[in-house]
Amino acid sequence: MTLIKQKKRQLVLDGHTLSTNNIVNAAENIHIKVIIKPQSIKKIRESHNLLNKFVKEGRIIYGVNTSLGGFVNWLVPLENARELQENLISAVATNVGPYLEDTVVRASMLARLNSLARGCSAISLENFNKLLQMYNAGIIPCVPSKGSLGASGDLGPLAAIALVATGKWKAKFKGKIISGEKALNAAKIEPMKLSYKEGLSLINGTSAMAGLAAILVEKAITSIKSYDIISCLSFETLKIKKKAFDPIVHFQKPHTGQLQTAKNFWALLNDSQMIVDEDQVSNHLKKFTKNTPQLADMPIEDAYSIRCSPHILGPIRDSIKWIQSIITNELNSSNDNPLVICESHDVFHNGHFHGQYISMAMDYLAICLTTLSNLSDRRIDRFMDQNNSNKLPAFLCAEKPGLRLGLMGGQFMATSLTAENRSLCNPVSIQSLPSTGDFQDIVSLGLVAARKTKEIYENMNYVIAFELLCAAQAAELRGIHLLSKSGKCSLESVRNLVPYLSSDQCLTDHLERLAEHIKTGKFLNHIEKRIGKIAL
Repeated sequence: MTLIKQKKRQLVLDGHTLSTNNIVNAAENIHIKVIIKPQSIKKIRESHNLLNKFVKEGRIIYGVNTSLGGFVNWLVPLENARELQENLISAVATNVGPYLEDTVVRASMLARLNSLARGCSAISLENFNKLLQMYNAGIIPCVPSKGSLGASGDLGPLAAIALVATGKWKAKFKGKIISGEKALNAAKIEPMKLSYKEGLSLINGTSAMAGLAAILVEKAITSIKSYDIISCLSFETLKIKKKAFDPIVHFQKPHTGQLQTAKNFWALLNDSQMIVDEDQVSNHLKKFTKNTPQLADMPIEDAYSIRCSPHILGPIRDSIKWIQSIITNELNSSNDNPLVICESHDVFHNGHFHGQYISMAMDYLAICLTTLSNLSDRRIDRFMDQNNSNKLPAFLCAEKPGLRLGLMGGQFMATSLTAENRSLCNPVSIQSLPSTGDFQDIVSLGLVAARKTKEIYENMNYVIAFELLCAAQAAELRGIHLLSKSGKCSLESVRNLVPYLSSDQCLTDHLERLAEHIKTGKFLNHIEKRIGKIAL
């Protein structure tokens, strides 16, 4: 079983039970040591020995005694095995652009180790252990972020890792970028010497896209829970009507995510004195009843960006759970080609390296995060527009309106980033182009999809951070004493970072701090410690 043992601070890999939460915790914490189960050691040995048996029998196996990619029709003598594998990782490592973040590289290495630990990739135990030692030593290969087709897997990014494992290329070690050779020497690790298929075993898989995807889905889970809390502070300070969130009515439309969102709202708003009672509104409106149509001073129900929030956030919840299951399956898969499966005593040429699952999952996540941006942008506009805010001052500017602009500038930013997210949200998983002499004729672009989704995620956090800032500003204008316990805790969390804004100023630093507060989970943790866990 894969788990993090808190006392020993170990992550145990077995190739079958690695979770997205485990991989993110380990990737972010260099003090967690990774080990593998004895059963995995046994399977790695058996698969490697079985491949050696097939080689002795003269079987023709891709990447063993054939060339690679567009040269698949070329047969290669066995004595050239090491040269072939080293040429492979050198040739396909040609990616460009900024290096992937350290946590993404560590997550990619973990994903690769877990896949190899399944014992179907025929890598030698010696070379597996060297990759494991690299990870535990804190060697972080420099991995250019752009250029992966996502089939045959993340060849370029994983080849950058493999190059360092053979004493080439560049790596970060103890905060400095040095050569791969120097990094291995400093950590007292002998460079790998590659034999049949071992270059393929290291690079022919989905581990970079799956590692980044695991990080993103865990961040998205934090975001959706945080946004429930932010939503409720917005609801209170916009003085909305709570009855639309009563779980009784949501049982009549049995979508799991919708019902959970409504339950969360209902619980968080339970003790609010700022929320408007719908029955009181009904009684108030009765006095407008005449024999002819009359214009009343308030509506009986709220706008869609309020009332339909469970129906908008619910699908995001359900999608994130599905996305997480896809990523978890990918992390716990053998995703290279060919596979040497001991149980079948056979070798299988296959397409497990193809990243379409991750690519499509990342496109779905991009839709989720862009939808959340859209919703937040519409809420922000209600705060800004005095005609839609239940009598809050325009642009939340109570002092010297007209001479001051209030929070107007923040809306420019939020609307711009929402529009940017919408432009970024075009699906990547359908953008395949043929390559490699038409051998790789349909590819997933899974890492591209994940990188794009990361950009959308970053933008989204600025948007919801501004909504949170608006709600906090409105809370002080309404009266803090009327807030729910959740609302008071949210306001407290904001005020630890950002003051009430009674003068016009650049909001950039405030928003950077708030966005980071949300992304790191500190905002969510602050609230959950006081009111209990928010359910996904």
